[in-house]
Amino acid sequence: MNIEWMELLLLVLATFRLTRLLVFDRITEFLRRIVLDEIIEKGEEGTDEIYYVPKSGKVRGFFGELISCYWCTGIWCAAFLVLLYYFLPAICSPLVLILAIAGAASIIEAFVQRVAYNH
Repeated sequence: MNIEWMELLLLVLATFRLTRLLVFDRITEFLRRIVLDEIIEKGEEGTDEIYYVPKSGKVRGFFGELISCYWCTGIWCAAFLVLLYYFLPAICSPLVLILAIAGAASIIEAFVQRVAYNH
């Protein structure tokens, strides 16, 4: 398996973005609700704090554990994208490119926000 550095960079950025999409983004919240329960508790300052815990059951519990762990989800996203990239490149290449561009843009935005709020 020989991979060029640009392909690796695109896959890394795409994996980053896909992982964040699944674990944190509002657009995929409906998927997380299938496998995670939302628990709201009052914090020390009186504000509501939201926690997510995996639902019971073997299948829901497994996927709940998976999606509640950023590192675990990242490994599975990387495996999915790499396998798709090697076995179905015509389908995967545009998807990887879109996710990579979105991932790079989100990193740039986080940097810009950090610089803007620190000054």
